This record gives sequence, structure tokens and C-alpha cells, in this order.
Amino acid sequence: MNLREPSYEPESPGLSLPDSPVLNPDSMLSDKLSKGRIRGTIAILGPAFVASVAYVDPGNFATNFAAGAQFGYQLVWVILMANLMAIMVQYLTSKAGLFTGRSLPELCHERFGRKSNGFLWFQAEIVAMATDLAEFVGAAIGLYLIFGIGLFPAGLITAVVAFGILALEERGYRKFELAIIALLSLIALGFIYTFFAAGDQDYVAIAEGVIPSLGSTEALALAVGIIGATVMPHVVYLHSALQKNRIRPTNKHEMRTLLKYNRLDCFIGLGIAGVVNLSMLCIAAALFNVPGLDQIDDLINIHGELGTLVGGGAALAFGVALMASGFSSSSVGTYAGQVVMSGFMGWRIPLGIRRAITMAPALLILALGVNTTEALVYSQIVLSFGIPFALIPLIIITRDKKIMGDMVNRPITTVTVSIFAAIISSLNIYLLYDAFSGFLS
Repeated sequence: MNLREPSYEPESPGLSLPDSPVLNPDSMLSDKLSKGRIRGTIAILGPAFVASVAYVDPGNFATNFAAGAQFGYQLVWVILMANLMAIMVQYLTSKAGLFTGRSLPELCHERFGRKSNGFLWFQAEIVAMATDLAEFVGAAIGLYLIFGIGLFPAGLITAVVAFGILALEERGYRKFELAIIALLSLIALGFIYTFFAAGDQDYVAIAEGVIPSLGSTEALALAVGIIGATVMPHVVYLHSALQKNRIRPTNKHEMRTLLKYNRLDCFIGLGIAGVVNLSMLCIAAALFNVPGLDQIDDLINIHGELGTLVGGGAALAFGVALMASGFSSSSVGTYAGQVVMSGFMGWRIPLGIRRAITMAPALLILALGVNTTEALVYSQIVLSFGIPFALIPLIIITRDKKIMGDMVNRPITTVTVSIFAAIISSLNIYLLYDAFSGFLS
């Protein structure tokens, strides 16, 4: 695969914007800002909140609770590092979408050759299936915990709800964004409540956990899973697409203004996701990092132990958060799948068929009664292997002045994101080596 094989590179809309020292008084951006500082800011924010849902999907529940139960606060640094990576990556992909008016897969389609795009599309489809596995399983477990619905019927209900949420997007981007933000709020409130209800947090140990350390292969596997659950390849593609049909700048001053709000959007949206992920690990470290519970990694058992150790309110909050996470992330995953296929390959198929392709493995897991938590953890490791194939094209495109103009990455930005990609790739290679060497020995 030659990612540097050039093809057709049309001019980005951002390159042709007129220069101006002020906002266009008749533009959509001016209309939003005329509502006042707070209301105007709220009206502009949104895409990063949609993307952040994927960073607190049910796969995060599995990896974060397993990490906290087995290793206490030792892997706090992994969550913090992954969250910082997520903020930078999502900002870059959203900047590319805002400036060029095209999604990252569309930019790849124009920038690279057919073989490269075919490979990128194929691996993105595998990642999409792993993503759907986590989302469907999580939502199904949430429905089971709250309403007692069987896992397979709950998976079918999740598909229906996902379509319903996506239907809002056809009525305007804001309705879809607000629905996702409402579900994200449920997730955040559920874990903030459970964090304080659980109590007994060792804040000194949390601070010590910021210092990187890995003591075993099991810790490494969970570290890779946490990164895979946090830096999500499909929303790297999606976030750029979310900017396309939103607020379009009419001059370069408006572009710079939107980029400022874009940074704020990423910091707040992804910051909320980081707080939720950290709270999951801390809850597990405080409650389950003791003999007899340190190997707990089944979401159903976690729900039961929360009810026993903390109370029914904490158990209910966990179940509601899990259900909301599955519903919201499955909707976002569906949207991302369509962006990936149409962008890389130029193919458009009915959304129902698109959904059936990616949800089949998840429904099969639910129908066969496979250990759902193990499936969740392994799905996150698969996601982690897809991250470099999203990051490398993103780096190439956002450092290309022909595409990005004066919004091209600074050298320090390119170096930093390249280091992130190298770290993830190195972790994945080591994990593969250890797994195969153990299998062959």
C-alpha cells in the first residue's frame, strides 16, 4: 500500500475564501453569534460531543472496569494519554472537514490511489464491525439489566432505536446532535453519581497512577484495549464529515473564528468523555481491586456488585448509562459506516443494508451466548489495530499545504501526532508478538 501515491487533488473551498477582517453580517455564523455569548457558543458547539459518544461506548465500560479491578489506579496514565490523543486527533480531523468541506475518507479518495483506498476501506469495515459489536452488546446488556429483556431481542431493539436517532439527522443536524448530547449527559451523570456514591477513593494513588508503568502482559493488553476504546478510528472519519453540512464560513476571518470554537468544542466534548472514562476506572479500583473481586470483568456481575456494595441507585445509574451508551454509539457508528463507504469507494447503498452488514457479528455473538465482556475487550483490541490506518492518512493530509493552505499543521503538531501513531503501533506489534509467541511455545 502506497499512501503517498497521488491522484486527483481538487482545490479546497477554504483556499478560495476571500480575506476579511470582520464577519459577514449576513452569514450563518453571524446569525448564531447574534444570540449572545453563551447562547451563540452553545449553538456552534456540537460535532465533538457527537464524536465523544464513541469514546464512552460500552467497550470502555469493559476495559476500564477490568483495568481498575485488576490493577487499581496503575493505568490512570493510559486513560489520560488516550484522552489527550483523542482531543488532538479529533481537532485535526474536524479542522480538515471544516476547511476543505469534505470528509477524511473523501480526501483520501482524492489524494491516494485506488489500491490504497481499497485497503483503507476494507480495514475500516472490519473496524466498523468491531465497533458495532461493542455498541450492540452494551446496549443489550443495559436493556437486560433494567428491563430484563433477553440479549438477542435487546440487540434488535437497539437496531430500531439507532435508526430512530439517525432519522433525526434528516430533519437537520441540530436535532441529531441534541439527541446524542442528551444521551451523553445521561452517561456522564450516571458515572459522576456512582463515583461519589462509591466513595473510598485513594486520591494519592490516583496521582501516582499518572506516572506511566506497565508491570505485566495483562496490563499491556488492557492498555491497548483502553486506547482502542478511547481513540476510535470510525469517529476520526466521522468528525470531519459532521462539519460538511453545518456552519460554512464565508471568509477567512470566519474560518479562523470557527476553528477557535472548534478547539473549544473538542476540549469540552472530549474532556467530558475523559472524565467519564477516568471515573469508571476509579470506581472499579475503589470497589473491586480486592481479593475475590479483582478478576470481575463481566458487566452483569459488575452491575450486581454495585447494587450490593453501593446500593440500588448506583446499580440503576450503571444500567442506564450502559443503555444510553449503546444507543448513542450505535447511531454514531451507523453514520460513520456510511461516511466510510461513500468516502473511500464512492459507493452508496441503502442504510438498512449498510446496518445489516456491520451489525451481523454483534447479533451473532448475542444469539450464541458468547461471554459478552470478553467479546467487548477483544473488540477494543481490534479497534486499536485500526487506529494507525486512520491516523497516518490524517497526518499526510493535514500537513499538505496544497490541501490545507495556511491551515496546514505546524511541524510540532505533525511530530506529536506521529509520535502518538508510533506509540499505538508499537503497543500493537508487541501485543501480537507476545500472543503468537505464547501460542507457539
